[in-house]
Amino acid sequence: MVAAADGRRQMSAVLRGLRVLDLSRVLAGPLCAQMLADHGADVIKVEAPSGDETRRWGPPFVDEAETTSAYYQGLNRGKANIVLDLRTDAARKVLRDLIGRADVVVENFKAGTMRRWGLDYEAHLAAEFPRLVYCRITGYGVDGPLGGLPGYDAVLQAYGGLMSVNGERGGEPLRVGVPIVDITAAHQAFAGVLLAVLERSAGGRGQLVDVTLLDAAVSLMHPHAAAYLQSGAVPERTGAAHPAVAPYQVFRTAGDGRLFVAAASDAQFAALTEVLGLPGLAGDARFRRNRDRLGNLGRLLAELEPAFRTRDADELATELAARGVAASPVNDVGQVLSAAQVRHRGMVVGDGRYRGVGVPVKLSRSGAAPPRAPAALGADTERVLTECGYTAADIAGLRRSGALGAATDAAAGYGTDASGG
Repeated sequence: MVAAADGRRQMSAVLRGLRVLDLSRVLAGPLCAQMLADHGADVIKVEAPSGDETRRWGPPFVDEAETTSAYYQGLNRGKANIVLDLRTDAARKVLRDLIGRADVVVENFKAGTMRRWGLDYEAHLAAEFPRLVYCRITGYGVDGPLGGLPGYDAVLQAYGGLMSVNGERGGEPLRVGVPIVDITAAHQAFAGVLLAVLERSAGGRGQLVDVTLLDAAVSLMHPHAAAYLQSGAVPERTGAAHPAVAPYQVFRTAGDGRLFVAAASDAQFAALTEVLGLPGLAGDARFRRNRDRLGNLGRLLAELEPAFRTRDADELATELAARGVAASPVNDVGQVLSAAQVRHRGMVVGDGRYRGVGVPVKLSRSGAAPPRAPAALGADTERVLTECGYTAADIAGLRRSGALGAATDAAAGYGTDASGG
């Protein structure tokens, strides 16, 4: 057993003892650090006196004073929290002390910010703290034609090609309805940190983990990127349909229902036609193989859609599943979070005053840390600084100097590079 960041005890989370300093804001960095905390890391989040801007991204808020939004709560559980006004020399000295105690730093400042403070990894921290794993998340990287530009999820969806393939055929490009680029970058940063920590266990040295929203967006473009690199043909929007499999899309059902069906093989297509009462379609030369169905998709849908409209979505999904055909009603968020299988998998968690999405990576021997609501702004400042060797007099002096800021100082933010949406 080990002490968690809030002094409680936790059992076997695999990252116990790993000390993480979260200097990031908005989405990709905070989510990466939260995932590290979920698996037992001792994470300290450093915020400007004005706080992470997502604290104010509401409604909804989780408190009557509107100091913490649901958006912020979903990305910052399990972390201790301190305030530093990094515009001051004294606060930057404290930050250096905190970095010296950390195994991992996660940051998404605007390119050049850490260098301006004398804290950039390549020129200073790598030599001063050779075991440090330093995760930098930016929009486009720090060099190259677009190096240093700020990154926003929706902008990267546009630049990285995602919007070009999302939307109805002949319609306008659409943003994916969740900040998928930021979320993907967070998972890649999480994986990169773990790779660097693993390598450090053998080689004894840390390294830079360089993650960009651009790289995350491009990495999401399968199978479109693979198809383009092979054929040179630019992919087109296909709505909910698959560009290379048919039928693989949403169908209207009885009432106002919607059912997504993925008949990805000839056998599944045959089973689908039988369930729909159209068994002759599987033997029709126009639809016998997947390439035939793709080439005659309009004719195929003209046969299938009337049959779908006579069936209840939930009942049809159950019947298709029994025949080995993947299908699901199109659930809204409320239906998903109350679904029996989602609850069975522990994907909604809480500690009495906190509810959030659960931990998606389950380990058979190493459990996750208990969920803990995000800390109030600066709630752990004195404790963290005391553990770092600062005396009560030192902390009082830092307060007088303005290094620890004031929670109401709305002007004391400092810029980020990678933002969410």
